[in-house]
Amino acid sequence: MSNITIYHNPACGTSRNVLEFIRNTGAEPNVILYLETPPSREELVKLIADMGITVQVLLRKNVEPYEQLKLAEGSFTDDQIIDFMLQHPILINRPIVVTPIATRLCRPSETVLDILPN
Repeated sequence: MSNITIYHNPACGTSRNVLEFIRNTGAEPNVILYLETPPSREELVKLIADMGITVQVLLRKNVEPYEQLKLAEGSFTDDQIIDFMLQHPILINRPIVVTPIATRLCRPSETVLDILPN
């Protein structure tokens, strides 16, 4: 089993690039298709904390639920936004990569190179 995990969306070019960077090191990561298998609330909160980012940074803004839920109004708490992310995983920005070195939102793709062990 790999010690690298990627929260991946195969329809996303950035996510595909990051997966390719990881595989080019010879590692085969644990690939979590987060749209099909979203993280639990506890996992999502831990990922955010481990990345050292705010909930707002992880929130994807260019998708339909963002507009429908009126998230741009800024009237929601972090807990409420996390609830929305769990209900609509497309709101979770990606790819998120977890390695023994760090956990990062890998945008742009090259960001993953800073946390790959090889």
